[in-house]
This record gives sequence, structure tokens and C-alpha cells, in this order.
Amino acid sequence: MPKSKAKKEVFSATKAVKANARERLGTPPPSHPLPTIKDKITARPKHKETLADLLEAKEE
Repeated sequence: MPKSKAKKEVFSATKAVKANARERLGTPPPSHPLPTIKDKITARPKHKETLADLLEAKEE
């Protein structure tokens, strides 16, 4: 069985520019995903604390 020939790489200007930028500036920092609407809703309490709850917490 004959061996398959290695595929010739096609020049890509975008890859060349990005490689040049990485050499000069270094790799970019990792991105942080934006919180979804569900995450925002679950992060905050459903009801505000009442005055009685605040006074009980202060006594403890």
C-alpha cells in the first residue's frame, strides 16, 4: 500500500498576522463568559430581608 503524501500547507495571511502579534505581544488573556440572565436571577435573593430578620441577625 503506498503512503499518502503530506498535504501542502496553504499560506493564510490571517494566521501569519496573528502569529506575528503573538511573538511581539504574547498570548492574549483568556476571556470570561458573560453571565446569562438565569445566572443573574439566581445570584440575587428572591425577597428582601424584613426588619425582623435584620434585628434577629444582629442579636446573634
